[in-house]
Amino acid sequence: MLADRKPSPFSRFSGGWVAVRRTLLMTASLGFLGLFVGLPLVFIFAKAFSAGLQAYLEAIHNPLALSAIGLTLLAAGIAVPLNLVFGVCAAWAIAKFDFFGKGVLTTLIDLPFSVSPVIAGMVYVLVLGMRSPIGGWMDAHGVKVIFAAPGIVLATLFVTAPFVARELIPLMQEQGEEEEEAAILLGAGAWDTLRRVTLPNVRWGILYGCILSLARAVGEFGAVSVVSGHIRGRTNTLTLHVENLYNEYQFGAAFAVASLLTLLAVLTLAVKSYVEWRSEAAP
Repeated sequence: MLADRKPSPFSRFSGGWVAVRRTLLMTASLGFLGLFVGLPLVFIFAKAFSAGLQAYLEAIHNPLALSAIGLTLLAAGIAVPLNLVFGVCAAWAIAKFDFFGKGVLTTLIDLPFSVSPVIAGMVYVLVLGMRSPIGGWMDAHGVKVIFAAPGIVLATLFVTAPFVARELIPLMQEQGEEEEEAAILLGAGAWDTLRRVTLPNVRWGILYGCILSLARAVGEFGAVSVVSGHIRGRTNTLTLHVENLYNEYQFGAAFAVASLLTLLAVLTLAVKSYVEWRSEAAP
């Protein structure tokens, strides 16, 4: 039956047909990226410099913009190291040990991926706001969390919590336990085993997770928008400052500040690609 099957009319051109399909796929992919990624990037920088370099620099050096940059860097500078410590500890526990509640911990790590950032911000307001028992007690003692910098840090921590752990868990599971067991048999303690055996083998995963966590921390909008209160010069991050400028029809200044986020995104992508290349090339 197979011998009676007629050959495809494209069989004699199989090599050329594969080349044509690859060309079509590449053209479609590049066209899609150019339309939905490249064109918006060009538009952002064109609008940012539409009023000239002087206007661009003035928008960046505006006190409100500098305050937003400082608060964004502060939130990211606190969130990323804490996520690093939490991610390493959680990944090590999940990948190397069996304990009661392991599935619950894994689910909690994935929770920020499934919960809307806006909902997370609202939960913080309900729990730590002035109308809640905890928030009322803190306000009576002069501790400000919601509509202040600590609330923005907490919201940033929530949305960035899974990135380091989720990068390390499969890497540590793939490693197995042979090297750690050998180190323990040779007299190494738990801390020395983690520091000298486990972590060096996943160093690129740690760096990759930190890069993703930093990018999300800087670009977060939904959660910080709810807990910030939009107090200019005090609780506005870069993303919120861009929104305020755009709503006030200061389009040039809005795109100038947005260009900083765009530059950071491009830099993050470049570092991410480098880390992926080094991790694949690493023995």
